[in-house]
Amino acid sequence: MLSKKTKYGIKALSYIARKEGKRPVQTSEISESENISQKFLESILLELRKSGFLGSKKGKGGGYYLIKEADQIKMTAVIRVLEGPIAMVPCVSLNYYEKCDDCPDENKCSVHKLMIQVRDASLKVLGQNTLADIANFQ
Repeated sequence: MLSKKTKYGIKALSYIARKEGKRPVQTSEISESENISQKFLESILLELRKSGFLGSKKGKGGGYYLIKEADQIKMTAVIRVLEGPIAMVPCVSLNYYEKCDDCPDENKCSVHKLMIQVRDASLKVLGQNTLADIANFQ
């Protein structure tokens, strides 16, 4: 299940992407518009800034803004930063692979085979969608 952190991070990025003129957007504006706790949102935006999605400006007229164009931000990257691995089990993860403790042979494991299909389908959907794509849905 998608965490609230990731859900709110995607909502905040979409809100910022929809703003005209790339002006910085204040946390309070996003919080009010998207119904997200301001304190929780601040920690999410800080993480997105540290990960290179957002820039920030302090002072009057300050706030957060996209560093890259929205059509250059793939949802796979956003999910990995906020949520971690896309794969549901570690033995099928492309970036965070770990062998399962309870599995003697991945090649014969029915769960492994199923989760590869789930991972690949998820990667396809997330990889085909950018921030620009999802920001335009609303």
